[in-house]
Amino acid sequence: MSANVVIASTGSEISSSRSFSSPDLQRGAQTQKSPYVGKPALAGHSPSMSLAEERASSWSQSGMKRVFDIACVLLALPLLIPIFLVVGLAVRLTSRGPVLFLQKRTGLHRRSFTILKFRTMEHLESGARNKVTTAGNQRFTPVGPFLRRWKLDELPQLLNVLMGDMSLVGPRPKLPEHQLGELRCRPGITGAATIAFAREEQILARLPHHHLDGYYHAIILPAKLRLDKEYMGQASFASDLRLIVDTVLRRWESSEIYKLLEADASEQQNKSPKGKVPTPTLVASSILGLTGDAAGD
Repeated sequence: MSANVVIASTGSEISSSRSFSSPDLQRGAQTQKSPYVGKPALAGHSPSMSLAEERASSWSQSGMKRVFDIACVLLALPLLIPIFLVVGLAVRLTSRGPVLFLQKRTGLHRRSFTILKFRTMEHLESGARNKVTTAGNQRFTPVGPFLRRWKLDELPQLLNVLMGDMSLVGPRPKLPEHQLGELRCRPGITGAATIAFAREEQILARLPHHHLDGYYHAIILPAKLRLDKEYMGQASFASDLRLIVDTVLRRWESSEIYKLLEADASEQQNKSPKGKVPTPTLVASSILGLTGDAAGD
């Protein structure tokens, strides 16, 4: 990276949020079967159940997985360095502030580390941001939406892989306030939950602002937790390779999040008193009625 690259050590693109306490919402949606694991998660799984309660596969914790990660990164770096330089220069020339965005995330066995990303939002000295990021509630840089669409903002995390903080494939590292359980393997740049929720920001943008925070914590995070548990319990070399290929080819599984919302809306409708539509159902329905153009993003 050129000498003009400035690294920020403070600030936050995605701020933490308080827990949402609605009993109906915390039950979550009915579980859908992930296309990247061999069996569905258990229906009615408690969102607060620790990831440590699930046994991790031998591959997800193996030294061979670490060797595979390092080999892939070292082989790819000569091809990626020009992209690093172009993206870094584009960020630097189109907005004020540092090129790289740094943020504390939760890693293996709850150890915190600093994740690296190309900055995609306008730099704020105060670091104040919306609690849950959507496609419409953040002040993006001129090149920010393009970088996010093509996941180019994630490229600096290859350095996190080399440093041993992350793997190429694994559960997505979260803010400490968003981490529901303990990771039994290194978090990944991509993974089953990452692909299933690849268009999360576009979809969440369809929610009413006053329901966004609660819906994210009560529905989205527990769904990601279930997918992460499935990955850690059944990960193999073949599944990692498939997830990497799907990520490179942008084979996003957007239908997963719609199934989640549809199941939740149906479940809450059945539980509500006759003639009364609960708020979560209205929230989900507002998205389900507008799915046509989101699938092509």
